[in-house]
Amino acid sequence: MNYLKYSTLLIFLFISPALINAQSNTSSEQQLSLDSGSIDNQFEYVIQKSNRYRDERGRIYKVVRREWLYTLKAHTIDSIKAIQDQLDQTKSTVTTQQKEIDELKTNLSSTQSTLEDTNKEKDSMALFGLQMSKLGYNTLMWSIIAGLFALLLFFIFKFKNSNAVTKAAKRSLEETELEFEEHRKIALEREQKVRRQLQDEINKQKGIG
Repeated sequence: MNYLKYSTLLIFLFISPALINAQSNTSSEQQLSLDSGSIDNQFEYVIQKSNRYRDERGRIYKVVRREWLYTLKAHTIDSIKAIQDQLDQTKSTVTTQQKEIDELKTNLSSTQSTLEDTNKEKDSMALFGLQMSKLGYNTLMWSIIAGLFALLLFFIFKFKNSNAVTKAAKRSLEETELEFEEHRKIALEREQKVRRQLQDEINKQKGIG
């Protein structure tokens, strides 16, 4: 009997909002059922179908059939289990979505890092394995080109000077060779003249003898 009173009190605590709705919507009583509908409708069905009991003090109670309470309890447990299953599924979905969000954040961070590296590479040039800004790279390249051009001009100047010196040396050598050849001819003529004179003297000496 205590269990029944406790169950009845528990039912009243749960169905007090439903009682208010049931009083304002008496036209829906025909649709109430203990085997279908929401838990709220099933509680309303039990309340409306239960017998009234008045004690000696005039207090009114509802006498509820035990099998209805067991059925209602089973349906309530099933509903709670279904809600719990939905909650677990929702938690699992939230966990999965959180993992996906974390992966997307990681991918976004990696993509941003790659984009920053790409921008740095786009704005810089590699020289001998070192990254340089485009301005620094262009300055260095033009400095090297200017240096090579200056060296080219220097070597052209040196070449022209060397060529002029070489030509002057060749002219001097040619002049020296011409002078030498002239001296050689003169010396040869002198030698021939001296030989002729010597031969004449020899011939004279033979004629006197």
